Amino acid sequence: MVTQIHKIVLPTPFDVGDVNVYLLEGDSLTLVDAGVKTEEAWKKFNEELGRIGFAVSDIEQVVLTHHHPDHVGLLDYLDKDIKVIGHQHNEVWITQDNDFLKHYEAFFLEFFTQSGIDPVFLSFLPKLKSTLKYSCHRSLTSTVKEGDFIQGLTGWKVLETPGHAQSHIALYHEQQQLLIGGDVLISHISSNPLIEPPQSKYEERAKSQIQYNDTLRRLLTFPIKRVYTGHGEEVENAHDLIQERLNKQHERAYKVLKLIKEQPRTAFQICTKLFPKVYEKQLGLTMSETIGQLDYLENLGEVKIDSSQQHWVYYA
Repeated sequence: MVTQIHKIVLPTPFDVGDVNVYLLEGDSLTLVDAGVKTEEAWKKFNEELGRIGFAVSDIEQVVLTHHHPDHVGLLDYLDKDIKVIGHQHNEVWITQDNDFLKHYEAFFLEFFTQSGIDPVFLSFLPKLKSTLKYSCHRSLTSTVKEGDFIQGLTGWKVLETPGHAQSHIALYHEQQQLLIGGDVLISHISSNPLIEPPQSKYEERAKSQIQYNDTLRRLLTFPIKRVYTGHGEEVENAHDLIQERLNKQHERAYKVLKLIKEQPRTAFQICTKLFPKVYEKQLGLTMSETIGQLDYLENLGEVKIDSSQQHWVYYA
């Protein structure tokens, strides 16, 4: 059965711009991702549904590619009985679990301190959670994992694709060679592998950049004719773009290595060199990018960390 896929473009208040959600006409009418929680997005969503010939009440289930607010927010506007399906790591984020959010803040306080961030910036820690007002307060109805098929979506298999988010999945249709990819691959910008606190305070943080590279290399093993992306236009040349992304990331990492060879530095010192104009406004994003490159270099054996002091220092 060929699934009819309808792309719906919704506005967001974020720098990334519009977000794409997809309505799939399968055995069940399925929405993949749910946009951001604003009245503007809700109005546009209803208008676009009507243009296609559906109403909100027709939607039977929602599949989440990941937990970021621009992909889950409108869940709060949908019927309370609608099925919400996604990776188990979505749950603490979309419920906005209080214990987890306390752990979130404690994690970043320790992490940023280790990274050598100027103490004046620690007062901005609460702002890291400011985007959650665009998220939702819902819970998963059921969870999916690698290799699962979703009832009502014949032929679409779940791939776990962590890196950009620990909760990230994609939907792959082997027969049609199609991927509904969320933010795993975007045509016009690189997907930022974001630093996240582990789900439990007893776990170590995931090294998002290394995870993301592994995800991209794995996607090279699948024949893919088209990727339906979370932002921007569809990707028709997925394997070429993946290779380009991997090559550019490797090049960026070795620019970081050059800085460290000049002199040992903390992650924050490197961040200010890489992003001198934007690090103050986008501390979370720029530090995620910096740490990602450092994790990559450490994994290759190019750098070592002196963690004996309060502020960790990277050496070539």
